[in-house]
Amino acid sequence: MDDQITTNSKATPQFATAEYASPGGSEICKSCNRPISGSYYRVNGALACSNCVSQLQNQLPNDSHSAFVRGMIFGVGGAILGLILYSTFGIVTGLEIGYLSLAVGYIVGKAIHMGSGGVGGRRYQIAALVLTYFAVSVSAVPIGIYESIKDAKAKPHPISSSTSGTGDSSKVDSGAENAAGPEAKAVANDEKPGIGIGKLLGTLLLFGLASPFLGLQNPINGALGIVILLVGIRIAWRLTAAPQIDIIGPFQTKPASA
Repeated sequence: MDDQITTNSKATPQFATAEYASPGGSEICKSCNRPISGSYYRVNGALACSNCVSQLQNQLPNDSHSAFVRGMIFGVGGAILGLILYSTFGIVTGLEIGYLSLAVGYIVGKAIHMGSGGVGGRRYQIAALVLTYFAVSVSAVPIGIYESIKDAKAKPHPISSSTSGTGDSSKVDSGAENAAGPEAKAVANDEKPGIGIGKLLGTLLLFGLASPFLGLQNPINGALGIVILLVGIRIAWRLTAAPQIDIIGPFQTKPASA
């Protein structure tokens, strides 16, 4: 920063490049541009006075359980938003553009970063990885359901011949069931179990999670989609990394030579 930082300033000191000494030989703080006297530090290689370093340390976000929970809430919301974006685009256009994985990774990573208040670290990165992969892969489920319904409507329904000439047989079948008694009916019902909603959802979820690798049936497009997905995950990973601030010191300034 070029302007001086007052004690009431809320801006975080910046140390982008290293400046070790002024032309006159006196050491200058990179943040406030004031001559350094007494002790000083090096922040990412740049000279900094004790006052600016203290201000920087006070403004660094602290990791906590509440910050992680907020980050996860925002991250789940970002993943849902990314899933909707990816699915809607595929349904409306009929195309599955792998480059949308980059946008999903950015949305998830930015959401976690906002929710945590700028806190980052390995657990935030792992969460961003999982949520990004989940949003991109599971988007294949609503797209697949839409395509199945569309294909079913397009196919003509054949007329069943079993509806004609079955009056007598239905009477015979009903008579046989009545003769067999309620116990036989219960056995017949048990032989035709229905698919539970939980099992159906689990199957769809597994299909969605495996969809990036199922796409390898088309080797070129499938491999390209996985590579783009990894790049999107990399974006989310970097956005949720911990701030890299290297503070070394304190050092003592040397008295100016005569």
